[in-house]
Amino acid sequence: MHEFDLSTLTPTDAYKVMRSVVTPRPIALVTTLDADGSVNAAPFSFFNAIAFDPCMVVLGLEARADGSQKDTARNIRATREFVVNIVDEALAEQMNVCSAELPPGASEVDLAGLSLGASVDVAPPRIVEAPACLECRRHTTLEVGNRREIVIGEVVRIAVRPDIVDVETLRFDPARLATIGRLGGDYYASTRDTFRMHRPEAPAPTRGPVEERQD
Repeated sequence: MHEFDLSTLTPTDAYKVMRSVVTPRPIALVTTLDADGSVNAAPFSFFNAIAFDPCMVVLGLEARADGSQKDTARNIRATREFVVNIVDEALAEQMNVCSAELPPGASEVDLAGLSLGASVDVAPPRIVEAPACLECRRHTTLEVGNRREIVIGEVVRIAVRPDIVDVETLRFDPARLATIGRLGGDYYASTRDTFRMHRPEAPAPTRGPVEERQD
Protein backbone atom coordinates (compact mmCIF):
# COMPACT_ATOMS: atom_id res chain seq x y z
CA MET A 1 0.00 0.00 0.00
CA HIS A 2 1.16 3.53 -0.74
CA GLU A 3 0.80 5.61 2.41
CA PHE A 4 -0.10 9.31 2.28
CA ASP A 5 0.53 11.26 5.47
CA LEU A 6 -1.76 14.22 4.85
CA SER A 7 0.14 16.37 7.34
CA THR A 8 3.09 16.29 4.93
CA LEU A 9 1.13 17.12 1.76
CA THR A 10 0.18 20.50 0.41
CA PRO A 11 -3.57 21.20 0.45
CA THR A 12 -3.61 20.81 -3.33
CA ASP A 13 -1.96 17.38 -3.22
CA ALA A 14 -4.16 16.23 -0.35
CA TYR A 15 -7.19 17.29 -2.41
CA LYS A 16 -5.96 15.27 -5.39
CA VAL A 17 -5.65 12.13 -3.27
CA MET A 18 -8.94 12.65 -1.44
CA ARG A 19 -11.03 13.34 -4.54
CA SER A 20 -9.57 10.34 -6.34
CA VAL A 21 -10.30 7.85 -3.55
CA VAL A 22 -13.69 8.98 -2.22
CA THR A 23 -15.70 8.14 -5.33
CA PRO A 24 -18.16 8.38 -6.86
CA ARG A 25 -19.44 11.56 -5.25
CA PRO A 26 -22.94 12.89 -6.05
CA ILE A 27 -23.06 16.33 -7.63
CA ALA A 28 -25.17 19.21 -6.39
CA LEU A 29 -25.91 21.98 -8.89
CA VAL A 30 -26.81 24.64 -6.33
CA THR A 31 -28.96 27.65 -7.11
CA THR A 32 -28.97 30.69 -4.82
CA LEU A 33 -30.05 34.32 -4.94
CA ASP A 34 -27.87 37.35 -4.25
CA ALA A 35 -28.99 40.60 -2.64
CA ASP A 36 -30.14 41.96 -6.01
CA GLY A 37 -32.19 38.86 -6.81
CA SER A 38 -29.75 37.53 -9.41
CA VAL A 39 -29.53 33.75 -9.69
CA ASN A 40 -26.24 31.94 -9.21
CA ALA A 41 -25.77 28.30 -10.23
CA ALA A 42 -22.67 26.37 -9.19
CA PRO A 43 -21.81 22.64 -9.02
CA PHE A 44 -20.32 20.98 -5.94
CA SER A 45 -19.13 17.40 -5.63
CA PHE A 46 -18.29 17.67 -1.95
CA PHE A 47 -21.96 17.05 -1.27
CA ASN A 48 -24.11 14.34 0.22
CA ALA A 49 -27.17 13.44 2.29
CA ILE A 50 -26.22 13.08 5.94
CA ALA A 51 -29.43 12.58 7.95
CA PHE A 52 -33.19 12.16 7.97
CA ASP A 53 -35.90 13.20 10.45
CA PRO A 54 -35.17 15.92 9.60
CA CYS A 55 -33.59 15.34 6.22
CA MET A 56 -30.22 17.05 5.99
CA VAL A 57 -27.61 17.59 3.26
CA VAL A 58 -24.07 18.91 3.47
CA LEU A 59 -22.09 21.12 1.08
CA GLY A 60 -18.34 21.70 1.15
CA LEU A 61 -17.68 25.25 -0.08
CA GLU A 62 -14.22 26.58 -0.87
CA ALA A 63 -13.28 30.25 -1.10
CA ARG A 64 -11.54 31.87 -4.04
CA ALA A 65 -7.76 31.87 -4.27
CA ASP A 66 -7.64 35.34 -2.70
CA GLY A 67 -9.67 34.13 0.28
CA SER A 68 -12.91 35.90 -0.65
CA GLN A 69 -16.21 34.04 -0.52
CA LYS A 70 -17.66 32.58 -3.68
CA ASP A 71 -21.19 33.53 -4.64
CA THR A 72 -22.84 30.39 -3.28
CA ALA A 73 -21.34 30.73 0.20
CA ARG A 74 -22.11 34.44 0.38
CA ASN A 75 -25.68 34.01 -0.85
CA ILE A 76 -26.48 31.17 1.56
CA ARG A 77 -25.17 33.21 4.49
CA ALA A 78 -27.30 36.18 3.42
CA THR A 79 -30.57 34.43 2.55
CA ARG A 80 -30.26 31.07 4.40
CA GLU A 81 -31.84 29.32 1.41
CA PHE A 82 -30.64 27.25 -1.53
CA VAL A 83 -31.80 24.57 -3.94
CA VAL A 84 -29.84 21.41 -4.72
CA ASN A 85 -30.59 20.44 -8.32
CA ILE A 86 -29.64 16.80 -8.90
CA VAL A 87 -27.43 16.27 -11.96
CA ASP A 88 -28.24 13.48 -14.41
CA GLU A 89 -26.54 12.43 -17.64
CA ALA A 90 -28.61 14.84 -19.73
CA LEU A 91 -27.60 17.77 -17.50
CA ALA A 92 -23.89 16.91 -17.31
CA GLU A 93 -22.55 19.27 -19.97
CA GLN A 94 -24.57 22.23 -18.72
CA MET A 95 -23.47 21.52 -15.15
CA ASN A 96 -19.86 21.60 -16.33
CA VAL A 97 -20.41 24.99 -17.99
CA CYS A 98 -21.65 26.33 -14.65
CA SER A 99 -18.27 25.53 -13.07
CA ALA A 100 -16.54 28.27 -15.09
CA GLU A 101 -15.19 31.27 -13.16
CA LEU A 102 -17.28 34.13 -14.45
CA PRO A 103 -16.87 37.86 -13.85
CA PRO A 104 -19.30 39.62 -11.49
CA GLY A 105 -22.72 40.06 -13.03
CA ALA A 106 -22.30 37.22 -15.54
CA SER A 107 -24.91 34.47 -15.38
CA GLU A 108 -24.03 30.77 -15.34
CA VAL A 109 -27.68 30.03 -16.01
CA ASP A 110 -27.66 32.02 -19.25
CA LEU A 111 -24.26 30.73 -20.31
CA ALA A 112 -25.37 27.10 -19.87
CA GLY A 113 -28.76 27.67 -21.50
CA LEU A 114 -30.66 26.49 -18.43
CA SER A 115 -34.31 27.17 -17.61
CA LEU A 116 -35.51 28.31 -14.20
CA GLY A 117 -38.75 27.46 -12.44
CA ALA A 118 -40.23 28.72 -9.19
CA SER A 119 -39.60 26.85 -5.96
CA VAL A 120 -42.44 26.37 -3.46
CA ASP A 121 -40.93 26.92 -0.01
CA VAL A 122 -37.74 28.88 -0.72
CA ALA A 123 -36.91 31.90 -2.87
CA PRO A 124 -34.07 30.51 -5.04
CA PRO A 125 -35.48 28.89 -8.20
CA ARG A 126 -35.17 25.33 -9.38
CA ILE A 127 -33.46 24.28 -12.58
CA VAL A 128 -36.19 22.90 -14.82
CA GLU A 129 -33.88 20.43 -16.57
CA ALA A 130 -32.93 18.69 -13.29
CA PRO A 131 -34.61 15.31 -12.63
CA ALA A 132 -35.02 16.18 -8.95
CA CYS A 133 -34.65 19.27 -6.78
CA LEU A 134 -34.17 19.66 -3.03
CA GLU A 135 -35.35 22.93 -1.52
CA CYS A 136 -33.16 23.66 1.51
CA ARG A 137 -32.76 26.09 4.38
CA ARG A 138 -29.40 26.60 6.04
CA HIS A 139 -29.17 24.90 9.41
CA THR A 140 -25.50 25.33 10.31
CA THR A 141 -22.36 26.78 8.76
CA LEU A 142 -19.00 25.53 10.03
CA GLU A 143 -15.84 27.44 9.18
CA VAL A 144 -12.98 25.06 8.44
CA GLY A 145 -9.66 26.86 8.28
CA ASN A 146 -9.68 30.28 6.61
CA ARG A 147 -10.93 29.31 3.16
CA ARG A 148 -13.58 26.64 3.58
CA GLU A 149 -17.10 26.33 4.90
CA ILE A 150 -19.25 23.31 5.63
CA VAL A 151 -22.92 24.15 5.11
CA ILE A 152 -25.58 21.86 6.56
CA GLY A 153 -29.00 22.41 5.09
CA GLU A 154 -32.39 21.08 6.10
CA VAL A 155 -34.38 19.76 3.15
CA VAL A 156 -37.91 21.15 3.32
CA ARG A 157 -39.26 19.93 -0.03
CA ILE A 158 -38.22 17.45 -2.73
CA ALA A 159 -39.55 17.64 -6.27
CA VAL A 160 -39.07 14.65 -8.59
CA ARG A 161 -39.88 14.21 -12.27
CA PRO A 162 -43.07 12.10 -12.56
CA ASP A 163 -41.56 9.28 -14.65
CA ILE A 164 -38.95 8.56 -11.97
CA VAL A 165 -41.16 7.68 -8.99
CA ASP A 166 -44.31 5.72 -8.27
CA VAL A 167 -45.97 7.96 -5.72
CA GLU A 168 -48.15 5.14 -4.38
CA THR A 169 -45.24 2.87 -3.45
CA LEU A 170 -42.43 5.48 -3.30
CA ARG A 171 -40.37 3.25 -5.56
CA PHE A 172 -37.81 5.14 -7.62
CA ASP A 173 -36.34 4.01 -10.93
CA PRO A 174 -32.57 4.65 -10.74
CA ALA A 175 -32.20 4.12 -14.49
CA ARG A 176 -34.62 6.96 -15.19
CA LEU A 177 -33.04 9.16 -12.54
CA ALA A 178 -29.71 8.50 -14.30
CA THR A 179 -27.55 10.52 -11.92
CA ILE A 180 -23.83 10.95 -12.48
CA GLY A 181 -21.00 10.94 -9.95
CA ARG A 182 -17.68 12.73 -9.75
CA LEU A 183 -14.44 10.77 -9.85
CA GLY A 184 -10.90 12.11 -9.68
CA GLY A 185 -9.61 14.69 -12.16
CA ASP A 186 -11.92 15.24 -15.12
CA TYR A 187 -13.62 11.85 -14.84
CA TYR A 188 -17.26 11.16 -14.09
CA ALA A 189 -19.34 8.00 -13.69
CA SER A 190 -22.91 7.09 -14.53
CA THR A 191 -25.19 5.08 -12.25
CA ARG A 192 -26.79 2.95 -14.92
CA ASP A 193 -24.62 -0.12 -14.21
CA THR A 194 -26.27 -1.22 -10.97
CA PHE A 195 -26.72 -4.39 -8.96
CA ARG A 196 -28.79 -5.35 -5.94
CA MET A 197 -27.90 -6.91 -2.60
CA HIS A 198 -30.51 -7.58 0.06
CA ARG A 199 -29.59 -6.79 3.63
CA PRO A 200 -28.98 -10.05 5.50
CA GLU A 201 -31.30 -11.04 8.30
CA ALA A 202 -29.92 -11.25 11.79
CA PRO A 203 -28.85 -14.81 12.63
CA ALA A 204 -31.06 -16.74 15.01
CA PRO A 205 -29.71 -16.85 18.57
CA THR A 206 -27.77 -20.01 19.33
CA ARG A 207 -28.76 -22.22 22.23
CA GLY A 208 -26.51 -24.06 24.56
CA PRO A 209 -26.41 -27.86 24.72
CA VAL A 210 -29.63 -29.48 25.94
CA GLU A 211 -29.14 -31.44 29.14
CA GLU A 212 -30.55 -34.97 29.21
CA ARG A 213 -33.42 -35.34 31.61
CA GLN A 214 -32.81 -37.79 34.44
CA ASP A 215 -35.95 -39.57 35.72
